[in-house]
Amino acid sequence: MALTVRTRDIRKIPGAVRLYRVSAYITGVMLLLLVLEMVLKYTPMHTEMQLGGNGFFVPEGTSGKAPGTFDLSIGILIAHGWLYVLYLFADFRLWSIMRWKPLRFLLIALGGVVPFLSFFVEHRMAGIALATHHELVARHQQARQKEAAR
Repeated sequence: MALTVRTRDIRKIPGAVRLYRVSAYITGVMLLLLVLEMVLKYTPMHTEMQLGGNGFFVPEGTSGKAPGTFDLSIGILIAHGWLYVLYLFADFRLWSIMRWKPLRFLLIALGGVVPFLSFFVEHRMAGIALATHHELVARHQQARQKEAAR
């Protein structure tokens, strides 16, 4: 039997969905930047990205070496790693509030490591969570009205 949302957690659903949505979009964009960085670096282009200096695209191994430059390739790697941790936290929070099966947690977690998947998974999971929220709120209001009518 599937677990249902606890009554005390119904009001937490919109906030959990909002945090999850924001973290999913940020993680998805950072993952696409990471893919771009990998394509530039590990294809015959052998190029990296940097901020400052004479150019945005520089030969591999020279990014961030000159004074006043920042190695954007490493910055993207680090930022995606930490933002993925936030994404997993938001995933866990939504999953635990909704009391979904463990497989759904893993599916959502994959969204942060498979390019473009976070956008599709976010749309689907947020829709499910908000539909469940609306249904629970309506059911809760009906129960209150029946109670008040007695």
